[in-house]
Amino acid sequence: MYKVEVVENGVQAKEKLALLATEGFSKDEVFLFAHDKEREEDLTDALGAGDVGLKEQGLIDSVANVFKKRGDELRSQFESLGLTADEADRYEKVLDEGRLVLVACKK
Repeated sequence: MYKVEVVENGVQAKEKLALLATEGFSKDEVFLFAHDKEREEDLTDALGAGDVGLKEQGLIDSVANVFKKRGDELRSQFESLGLTADEADRYEKVLDEGRLVLVACKK
């Protein structure tokens, strides 16, 4: 089970994180995505959101993402959280527009 939220900035992301917590998602079950990797890392650290890592992607996909372009890496991470390829493509385009995507998923 997963839920996707699109927000414009860090303030809205913080509000959505709080809302998702009331729906039963812990902070490590909510993953924040931004097209700019540095922005994503800064916001993830500041808000305490989860990181898509080895546990979610597996070793092979994690290593492969090192060699992928950012858009390919993001789509792969979305899919590792349960989104379909079409959804991953759609949300990667949302990130291209400068918005943020939050994916909450029960582990």
